[in-house]
Amino acid sequence: MANSAQAEKRARQAQAQRAHNMSLRSTLRTAVKKVRKAVAAGDKSAAQSVFQAATGTIDRIADKNIIHKNTAARTKSRLSAAIKAMAA
Repeated sequence: MANSAQAEKRARQAQAQRAHNMSLRSTLRTAVKKVRKAVAAGDKSAAQSVFQAATGTIDRIADKNIIHKNTAARTKSRLSAAIKAMAA
């Protein structure tokens, strides 16, 4: 429980920032799901175009420290590998 005006303000700010971060994380999950859905559908050209958009989203969210940069790199690598495996 906040005992000072400063602590109350920081609690409000933290709550707003948490809501914003959750929104960004949700955007990230949606972008990854779109790529996985395109891969599952078997449409390689669509998967590649969706992957390009998802890459920008993943990088932007990693730059804001919502997710770790290595997590972003791993996610992009796995999506890319899934797309490349479609040709084989």
